[in-house]
Amino acid sequence: MRMVNRLPRRFLLGLALLLPLSTYSADEPDYSPAERMLFMRNHLANITPPQTLQYAFHKRGTLEENYDDTVRIVLRAQADGTCCMGRGEFLSDGRRVVLPDIDGASGNPVILYFLENEVRNMQRLTKGQANHFRKRIRMAIYEGAAVRETSFIYQGRSVPGHEISISPYVDDPSRARFARFADKQYKFLLSDAVPGGVLGIRTLLGAEAGTTAPLLIEEMLIEGGEPLAEILPTPAKAI
Repeated sequence: MRMVNRLPRRFLLGLALLLPLSTYSADEPDYSPAERMLFMRNHLANITPPQTLQYAFHKRGTLEENYDDTVRIVLRAQADGTCCMGRGEFLSDGRRVVLPDIDGASGNPVILYFLENEVRNMQRLTKGQANHFRKRIRMAIYEGAAVRETSFIYQGRSVPGHEISISPYVDDPSRARFARFADKQYKFLLSDAVPGGVLGIRTLLGAEAGTTAPLLIEEMLIEGGEPLAEILPTPAKAI
């Protein structure tokens, strides 16, 4: 079985948000299908800059206060006219995630923004170490992801795509320290029919024993995308 410490250094740094998505090489042999789809695919192939990708972000559940917010990925041409220079406006006010602009992006920066926000939230909620959660997410994408072909609704029509599902903490050796969050699931919704290649990303943490309402649901969807009923039974209106 492949060991996670054999992950190429570029991938480790990339997930830590220290390296642009454009530097990943699809020629490297030691990548999982999920890694290739998330970090090596040219999500921006269908983008003609300048263009802004807009997403609605909804947080629901009994764990914390619910809210609705927005995400924008601002894409502009590079000096040679090719796509893209990327800048994120991820959430607002005290929730905002600020990261360096990405030069020469081909992958959609919204994936890394979402993951960085997730790592920060897990650190805040559990008082654990950010690097621990980064490692668990890396390992899950590398060797524990489920990838399936499916379809989504975008602008009122069905479009083909892929769903990548991971559960980074279910077999975490430190599970007992973060037991309340051990069953947290992540779903990445990808489609070439959507501008920027990412229809959305979701997290789901189910109800605790003796309750019926989920602890946490986070859903980020591109403008024009529709949520799946089994993930967000009562969706808020898109912003």
